[in-house]
Amino acid sequence: MMRLHFSDTDLRRITFAPAPNPLWETVLSVRLMRGAPTGRIWKRPGVRRLHRQVKDSLQKRAGVLAPLVAPKSPVPGFLLQPDAGDFATSVELVRQTHDEQLSIELGLLSPAQQAGRWAGELAGGAPWARQTLADDLCGYFASTVEPLWPQIQAEAAADRALRSETLLRGGVDALLATLHPDCHWRPPTLNIPVPGDHDFPLRGRGLVLIPSYFVPRPMVMYRDHAATVLVYPIFAADRSTGPSDVLGRLIGRTRAAVLATLRDPATTTSVAERVGISLASASEHTTVLRNAGLISTTRTGGAVLHALTPLGEALLYSDPNADS
Repeated sequence: MMRLHFSDTDLRRITFAPAPNPLWETVLSVRLMRGAPTGRIWKRPGVRRLHRQVKDSLQKRAGVLAPLVAPKSPVPGFLLQPDAGDFATSVELVRQTHDEQLSIELGLLSPAQQAGRWAGELAGGAPWARQTLADDLCGYFASTVEPLWPQIQAEAAADRALRSETLLRGGVDALLATLHPDCHWRPPTLNIPVPGDHDFPLRGRGLVLIPSYFVPRPMVMYRDHAATVLVYPIFAADRSTGPSDVLGRLIGRTRAAVLATLRDPATTTSVAERVGISLASASEHTTVLRNAGLISTTRTGGAVLHALTPLGEALLYSDPNADS
């Protein structure tokens, strides 16, 4: 168990990252894809689709990154750059990792992870080994993570809205108490299930919360010089049920179908194709749903991407026969 101890100053210095971290998502994606498809995280349609796509080509896609991130092993700290502003900067910081840090953190990996000439050369700080890692990080992101990025951003935005609403309604106690089912908030301590027994006072530096599409359970990066980082799984509603007739009568069958098809974020054109309506009709319905707070719309290049908001998910997946 890991226990994060908050002072009053730490509670005032809880911040949310504006979006998922592309480098972390790249690394955590490889780690997740190397494991068995079990647990809550595999309920995400995007995760299941990605596993089908990469299960026979993961080593080729990830290159030297794959052995560094075994499913049940800690992620080397130099692969996690939470303060970088963008993916390119993150990769450059990885490439410039100090020799001593490389040697120490690679030395903590299993013998299997350290096997091979490349790992030994990287531990020694060889420029060609560093560049190989940087190239494979970029290659895997471009081929595997980047195509999913609009969906990841949309789900993260919905999660952020949910956390913000929780904070507004219940304060910091409610935020930390509902962060993840496996975490337990017993003021002033957040208990996080991890191997071993650890106590970390945050020492007034606060906590940065980063949502992740690919992390299966909360993951902590404790830093002596800066705020501790807690990466947590993006909230995903139970998608096992579909829209009911009650919902159709409430907002109209076509509009309910548009809402239902946004279980997975989509452009206006995709909505029209999925529901079988005209582009103009799809635009009209998404505008009404957005104005009602049931979906959010973000621009990606020349298109717009629609996604369910927490309110939209609650309406779509609620049980109409449940007691109120």
